[in-house]
Amino acid sequence: MDRSTLFIDDQWLAAPRTVDVLEAATEKTLGQVALAGPAQIDLAVAAARRALRGPWAVLTGPERSDLLKRFAAELRARAADTAVLVSQENGMPIRLSRAANGYSPAMMVDYYADLIRDEAPDEIRAGVPRGRTIVQHRPVGVVAAITPWNYPQPLAAMKIAPALAAGCTVVLKPAPETTLDALVFAEAALAAGLPPGVLNIVPGDRDAGSYLVAHPGIDKVAFTGSTAAGRAIGEACGRLLRPVTLELGGKSAAIVAADADLDLFAARLPEVSLANNGQTCHACTRILAPRARYDEVVDAVTETVRGLTIGDPLERSTAIGPLVSAAQRERVLGYVEAGRASGARLTVGGGRPAEQPVGWFVEPTVFADVDNTSVIAREEIFGPVLCVIPYRDEDEAVALANDSDFGLAGSVWTTDTERGLALADRIETGTIGLNHYALDLGAPFGGTKASGLGWELGPEGLAPYRRHRSVYLAPE
Repeated sequence: MDRSTLFIDDQWLAAPRTVDVLEAATEKTLGQVALAGPAQIDLAVAAARRALRGPWAVLTGPERSDLLKRFAAELRARAADTAVLVSQENGMPIRLSRAANGYSPAMMVDYYADLIRDEAPDEIRAGVPRGRTIVQHRPVGVVAAITPWNYPQPLAAMKIAPALAAGCTVVLKPAPETTLDALVFAEAALAAGLPPGVLNIVPGDRDAGSYLVAHPGIDKVAFTGSTAAGRAIGEACGRLLRPVTLELGGKSAAIVAADADLDLFAARLPEVSLANNGQTCHACTRILAPRARYDEVVDAVTETVRGLTIGDPLERSTAIGPLVSAAQRERVLGYVEAGRASGARLTVGGGRPAEQPVGWFVEPTVFADVDNTSVIAREEIFGPVLCVIPYRDEDEAVALANDSDFGLAGSVWTTDTERGLALADRIETGTIGLNHYALDLGAPFGGTKASGLGWELGPEGLAPYRRHRSVYLAPE
């Protein structure tokens, strides 16, 4: 699959270099993609600024909504093929990829198209203490969207959809590992008739990302990725006084209450804690279990994980596919060795599956008797590794859950809804689930502490792409 050109101003342009994209399950070359340099990023930003001031700026909300609806329809028409492509790139099991990478991007674009259709661009407010003020809502400008490889399609759509709905234009820099699928957005934009320059796609490495973040033609940055990279981007945007949204890492806790339904917990564990082979920022990888039922919880987690099918991500029966790269596999295996060295008890997994000699596979792994201060309980592993940690009472469970640098997600498992909500309210996290965890496209998603700044999804996800101006009208 040859994708050795960049998408800038509705044109496919040559790039200074290309790299191979390898298939996670076979380690064979899947295709070639172009990587942008400074000159190409300059062209993309200039095209986005022309579109911002030109054809995109003059459209009304309903007109922009209609175009976004067409864009969503084109994404939906490509959904099945896109899902397969992402599974080949990063190893995501196809049964998850069909929803996450296939259909959710179109759903997000549709959602924001509906949100802006009948929205008035200005509102008149009664003055305090007197007069009136016209409050104007305008696009923030040209947006740099930088996305990772783990959920490439939805994480890009979480930025593209609200940005375009708000009237902004976008320069998207996808990760090199998942650039093949990123260019599906370009194909859909062309087919839908989005004006030239509204969406530009410039794959690149870290240097390209740094250049884009600091570019003088960028008005806002939206980033999803590691906390380390997020700190660097936040620092750069702080110096430039440039608005930024950062969705970063996590080390979320699942609190299993003493009255929890363990059958329900075990049934939902793969989705909540091991989705996408553990390559999920909001995965609940710390499982906090009451001492009175600790052995039961450890057994339930161990047997559930032992029963997961490891294999080809394109097979419907596969629950655990390969990791995205050889480097990621070695990183995860390094954490497994750190877990062994810490004295934690390995109950299942712990290496590479013997039946998968090819591909970047790691066995889903469970450590019991984990100390919350150990490396495997503190750092984001980003692979199929779970820690089961005991607690005495609910106060200690809350303390353990909050004793983390991160605060992105979490879950509480109990048969008492009121008790569960009260317990969830004490957890320092941006999002949390009761007897499950999932993202709601109509509700805000974001983190606290080292998990990021700002919100995506829901109406709250539209606000960062707007600036506001007040026009005061004196009393007559």
